[in-house]
Amino acid sequence: MSDIHLRFSKTLLSNKGKFCLEVDKHITFGEFVAIFGKSGAGKTSILRILSGLDDVDSGYIRVGNEVWLDSQKGIFLPPQKRHIGFVFQNYALFPHLSVYQNICFGLQNKRDEGFANELIELMDLHSLKKARISQLSGGQSQRVALARALSQRPQILLLDEPFSALDVGMARTLQNELKKIHQHFKLTTLLVSHNLGEIFSLASRSFIVESGRILSDGNNQEVFVQERLSAKITLIGEIIAIDMQELFCIISVLCNAEVLQIVYDVEQGAEFSIGEQVVIAQKAFSPMLYKLNNTKHLV
Repeated sequence: MSDIHLRFSKTLLSNKGKFCLEVDKHITFGEFVAIFGKSGAGKTSILRILSGLDDVDSGYIRVGNEVWLDSQKGIFLPPQKRHIGFVFQNYALFPHLSVYQNICFGLQNKRDEGFANELIELMDLHSLKKARISQLSGGQSQRVALARALSQRPQILLLDEPFSALDVGMARTLQNELKKIHQHFKLTTLLVSHNLGEIFSLASRSFIVESGRILSDGNNQEVFVQERLSAKITLIGEIIAIDMQELFCIISVLCNAEVLQIVYDVEQGAEFSIGEQVVIAQKAFSPMLYKLNNTKHLV
C-alpha cells in the first residue's frame, strides 16, 4: 500500500447552519497526520467517513490499490472490511465485559488469543486482564481502547481526541507509547486534536480545518509557526499570566506540567495575551516566544 487518496464532499450541520465538508488529499502510507480546528469544523467527520461509519454526498476513497468508496460506481466498503482501528473520544468500551473480552472483541479471528495477549503485555494491562471497565482509571481505559483498536491489525489508526480527558502526566505517557505503537505496527495514523503540544510531539504533518475546508497542510512549523525560526524549537506552551512591570514584563508559559517564565520589555510583552499558544525557541542565551498561526480563533 503506497498511499491514501481522499476526495469527497458531505453536507454537515453546525450551530450556524449547513456547510459543506470538502476534502481532496493524498496521505502517504506511514505518515502521522494531525487534524486541527475548532469544534464543528468537520474534523471527526473526516475520520468517520474514512472508517465507513458515515457516507458522503459524493466522493472517492482509495487505499493503495483498493477502492473503499466510489459514489459514482456505487462502491461502499463496510467498516469491518476497511482494516481500520478507531479510538473514540469517549473510548466506546463495553462496560459489562472485562479488559480481555473488550480487546478480544476486535479480533479478526476469535481464535487469535496469542495476539490479544501480546497487546495486553504491550499496553501493560496484564494485571487488569480480568477487571471490569468500570474499575479502570481514564488512562487504563485509554490503553484498553487502543489495544482493542490494534487487535483488528489495522493499516490505518484513527484517533479522535484520545487524550483530552486525561491529566497532563498521563497524557504525556500515552503519547510516548503511541509513538512507539505507530512505528512498531507501521501504521498510518490520523489524530484529531486541539492540543498543539500533542500535535508537535506526535505528528509529522498537520491539516487545519475550518468550516469544512482544509486551509493549511504541511509540517508543523509550516502550518503553525508565523515566521521561520533560526533557533531550534524546544517547547510548545500556553500563556497563563503576564505580569507587567514599569520597565519589563514577565510572561508565564505553561508547558506540559511546568510553568516557565520569560522576561520581555514592556513593548514586546504587549504583543502577547493570556490564552495564546506559543513556541518557545532558544536564540543564543535568550529564550524567545513566537505566536502560532491560526490558533487563537480556532480553539
